[in-house]
Amino acid sequence: MTSSSDRSGASANSISKPVIEFRGVEYRLADGSQLLANFHLAIESGETMVLLGRSGAGKTTALKLINRLLEPTAGQVFVEGRGTLEWDPIALRRHIGYVIQETGLFPHYTVEENIGVTPRLEGWDRARIRHRAEELLALVGLDPRAYLERYPHELSGGQRQRVGLARALAADPPVLLMDEPFGALDPLTRVEVRQEFKQLQSRLQKTVVIVTHDIAEAVDLGTRIALLEAGEIRSVHAAGKFLQSDEPLAAAYVAQIRALQPEGEAS
Repeated sequence: MTSSSDRSGASANSISKPVIEFRGVEYRLADGSQLLANFHLAIESGETMVLLGRSGAGKTTALKLINRLLEPTAGQVFVEGRGTLEWDPIALRRHIGYVIQETGLFPHYTVEENIGVTPRLEGWDRARIRHRAEELLALVGLDPRAYLERYPHELSGGQRQRVGLARALAADPPVLLMDEPFGALDPLTRVEVRQEFKQLQSRLQKTVVIVTHDIAEAVDLGTRIALLEAGEIRSVHAAGKFLQSDEPLAAAYVAQIRALQPEGEAS
């Protein structure tokens, strides 16, 4: 399904084992409804893979199979060469950062306590947790002195999203999953936080999987883009080549973008 040219956006060490791999994965609900079918995808170390598609395409289902919030009906999902069913599920989830649209911050925890959730489970002492929280807040552009003791309701949407990202990075996981992470933000804040994440990823080089239905976001953030439709991968593109693709579904997405652009701005 995925040709060698589709992999041109992957990292240079693509001969090594992928960090995440789907091999012939299917996922069905208890009533027999199929959400994923014949799903094959390999994600390399340090790349940002975007799962792009309309609502119901199977993007979030695929994401949840990586950290074993769901288990495949058929086929296998591998993380660092081990099938997800071979991992202890708790150990697997601590190994993977997870960022969702509404951030999922605990409302009765301070910012410091929210960031420290996984480190506390890992047995870190309080001083180490505080140092890590300070370090991460600075990394995501928030002044630790101003934000460590705040509660989520005292933060703006953009600030909550930055804290959610800091929490996902707290134990320095090699893999980061992001499910519509910027979708709840207003347009200006969304662009701002997106650019901050892009700069952060250029420094940290995590293996990232992002779910979105926003084409501009996919092209801006992705190393590669996997285009999903009705639970299947229709095509995989280097992000820089997506806008020139003649694959019918990708071309339809691109035409949609260009139709919305003011006259004279289309590229």
